Amino acid sequence: MLTKGRTEAVVHLDRLAANFEKTRALLPPETEIIAVLKADAYGLGAAGIWPALHGCGVRTFAVAYWQEGAALRDAGLEDDILLLADMWDDELPMALKYRLTPTVFDPGTAAILNGLARAAGVVQPVQLKIDTGMRRIGLPWGQDAVPAVKRIAAMKNLHITGAFTHFSKADDPASDETERQMERFIGTVEAIRAAGVRLDMVHAANSAAVILRPSTALDAVRVGDILYGLITVDDGPWDALGLEEVMTWSARVSFVKTVPAGTAIGYGGTYITDRQTVVATVPVGYADGYSRRLSNKGVVLIRDREAPVIGRVCMDQFMVDVTDIPGVRRGDEVTLLGGPVTIRRMSGLSGVSVDELACGITARVPRIYAGT
Repeated sequence: MLTKGRTEAVVHLDRLAANFEKTRALLPPETEIIAVLKADAYGLGAAGIWPALHGCGVRTFAVAYWQEGAALRDAGLEDDILLLADMWDDELPMALKYRLTPTVFDPGTAAILNGLARAAGVVQPVQLKIDTGMRRIGLPWGQDAVPAVKRIAAMKNLHITGAFTHFSKADDPASDETERQMERFIGTVEAIRAAGVRLDMVHAANSAAVILRPSTALDAVRVGDILYGLITVDDGPWDALGLEEVMTWSARVSFVKTVPAGTAIGYGGTYITDRQTVVATVPVGYADGYSRRLSNKGVVLIRDREAPVIGRVCMDQFMVDVTDIPGVRRGDEVTLLGGPVTIRRMSGLSGVSVDELACGITARVPRIYAGT
């Protein structure tokens, strides 16, 4: 229930813990779960959920950029933080300052980091990224990776703690690309180890791989979607797990009016009423993260009944048809996300991925943490 203000999102930490346990049950007991908190924990609020994940047993977290890692340190997180993306040379001091584990795949960048660590009198942990087919960043797979890795491993103020890769088609059960990438990765790891370089942790699987290809669970898995209840695979395997969406989102009706048939609604008049219509205005828009692609397609709940979005979603407001919901008035709660209005359903209506929808709910929407 909305506690105050025009809108808020509730992050249900009990659901997060339940999803963690269901994920844990899919994995060998020795496999570590790395919780991915990039993009502010997919919109949930990283500072608000890391304590719950730590309480579940997570001891390694992953983010994309150093700024995200720094924010977690400022929020009190003391566990290991792995940076999945690249760092510019002038950003490398931040890895030391905030005790982050950067990804390295270039000896030149590694040499700069090594020099900074030597000057600070510390040994800096790093992990290697192997590009096995995603074609974003990383060392080449196979023997071609070995010369660069040996150069990095020889840098006395760097400690290579592990290596990882990223699957490009793990969510596609019909594709065998994941198996090919896995073979390339394992072959590269074996070549690196044969060259005398120790790798304590190797990891490849994301949420989709954990569900569809459990054999890819190595020393660790990197998961976000499965923890947060954001569907990553076909309905059948996903539904069988019984995962719950962790975030709900609500607002209030700000205005109710009755208009005659033939009335154009909103910018561009993209919706024309075909009957006398009771229109409710919701004070949320695409600046809050309610996708503009839900214009004339979305649905919300008011008084436990569904109301369709009519007209274009504006920056700060949108309208719904409540003609068939008696008694709607200013202040009534509107469920934007929750119950039958799942993020999966919103994705299907809008054509926007669940991750993009979740990450798109902006800081204008307060996060409330419940169910601890």
